[in-house]
Amino acid sequence: MEGIAADECLFASVEKGEGIEIIFEVWRCTGRNWHKQSRACDSSESGLPFFLFRCESQHRTRTRTNRGKRKMSNLVKGVILDESEMLSASEHGTPTNANDSSFQLRPGASYLLRKLRHSNIRSGISYGPGLSPDKVNVLKRIAVEYSCECFLLHASVDGGVNEITRAWGDVGGIIMYVVQNSKDSMCKISSNWLITVVGAEVVTAGQNSSMLYINKLEELPLTICCFNKKATCNNVVVVGYVMKPSREEDFAKRGAFPLYPTPNGLIFLPLTFEIPLSSQLQNVDVVLHKATDEIISIELSNSSVSSNRITYTKGMQELQRFMEDHSDFLAIDPLSNIYPVLDRLKIQLILLRLQEQKAKGRHAIRGAHFLKVIDFKDPGLPQRLSDAQLSLPCIVKPQVACGTADSHSMAIVFGTEDFKDLNVPIPAVVQEYVNHSSTLFKFYVLGENIFHAVKKSTPNSGILMKSYERNGLRPILFDSLKSLPIDTENQNSGDSISCKVDLDLELIKDAAKWLAKTLDLTIFGFDVVIQEGTGDHVIVDLNYLPSFKEIDKDIAIPAFWDAIKLKFEAIKMQQATIASSS
Repeated sequence: MEGIAADECLFASVEKGEGIEIIFEVWRCTGRNWHKQSRACDSSESGLPFFLFRCESQHRTRTRTNRGKRKMSNLVKGVILDESEMLSASEHGTPTNANDSSFQLRPGASYLLRKLRHSNIRSGISYGPGLSPDKVNVLKRIAVEYSCECFLLHASVDGGVNEITRAWGDVGGIIMYVVQNSKDSMCKISSNWLITVVGAEVVTAGQNSSMLYINKLEELPLTICCFNKKATCNNVVVVGYVMKPSREEDFAKRGAFPLYPTPNGLIFLPLTFEIPLSSQLQNVDVVLHKATDEIISIELSNSSVSSNRITYTKGMQELQRFMEDHSDFLAIDPLSNIYPVLDRLKIQLILLRLQEQKAKGRHAIRGAHFLKVIDFKDPGLPQRLSDAQLSLPCIVKPQVACGTADSHSMAIVFGTEDFKDLNVPIPAVVQEYVNHSSTLFKFYVLGENIFHAVKKSTPNSGILMKSYERNGLRPILFDSLKSLPIDTENQNSGDSISCKVDLDLELIKDAAKWLAKTLDLTIFGFDVVIQEGTGDHVIVDLNYLPSFKEIDKDIAIPAFWDAIKLKFEAIKMQQATIASSS
């Protein structure tokens, strides 16, 4: 029989009737679409992972297309990683104790353990009775580090399986057992498990087994994702996501990125640049990205940020090219939509239009007064500050808002002399410093939902002036991602937040909806302060895809999922409308 090509997957399942039948489907990928093929095939493959279930019958065996539905109980809900895929001995040889560095995680093992940790799929590490005590101790230490469990699988298997059942109970789905191709005992594993063999190129016949074959561990999240989507009859939306590891961990530990379907039908696939990106994106319905995490450098073109002046990492460039070559590919949100957020001047200009939203009898909602500066030694700077309605002190920020090492290097200046030799990148945006009772309101827009949290902020200018004087009349320099200027004389006053401010929540919500429409962003955040005396609601910062970690995860994460699903459905409907009218 013919082999399986690199752009194909072989699916096979078992149906029980009067006899037991083996049912095969061969699917070929063209672009982003999978098409069923009628040609015969065997069990070899040379590209993407494929799935194979086998069962022998003492009656007749035949093949046909499987049109039945798999139930949710047929989804992967637990993963057991055999020690053969966890550790390898280094060039130093056999270790003398469990802390010896000669035991090393295999390539891809650490990556996989991190992804499984918060995937809503139970995970564990298994080992056999013949393993050395030192190596067992290393495995147990790894299990603790990655919040999974460690199990002993006896040669008879039943004891180990029972131990896992006692620890996990009914996982509500299939347990996947991941093992190296060279493992001799893999055929003895429970027939109720889905065996995943890593590094195998040829399928070996076996009885009462269910097997799946992949080339490397990094493929396993994609494999689980494809398997679970197929098991739901494609009734889920696969969201591929890319962001820096620390941000991903922040989201994942709150349960935001499960490999198991969410209540509203999403599966999240971590995109990795360690395997071909195209093979992953062919199985993705929509991409969620924090592209600003993948920026290497930004150059201003005509004094503003433009796409051709942004240098992304190699992996992000590949994703960008894929989206450009596949115009119908969906992203939340398109890269072009985030460009204004990278430029503090553009954001200030957009916020100027907020003043049009002011209604009679309500507070003003506006951006801070501002001025662009390209030379801190400009002799006309004092007059320009006055013309821009800026009085000292002011806060000075780089025009490039994110993606560079110094985009958060800022300063508070108290006199015009402070601008000379100021260590803030130029061009810069000089922004009004608003006295706001040390109270900051962080707003988060997640689709149709708007949330906010209240945080302690920098003190009023009078208190900052005392710090300025103690600092030898030098401007206050700080990195806004690391620390903010504080009231050093009243640090023991606790973390209580002033309640003297009068927040007009409906005013802010109206502004949030206006910003969402104007920027065409699905998930973003902005900071609001309320000016003492006037009551003006002033937006002082705006960013794309914030972590919204101040909001209770039981509220925020479902809203996060809804925002993605509703945006996906809206874009698909829009595409369908355009297609039908053309």
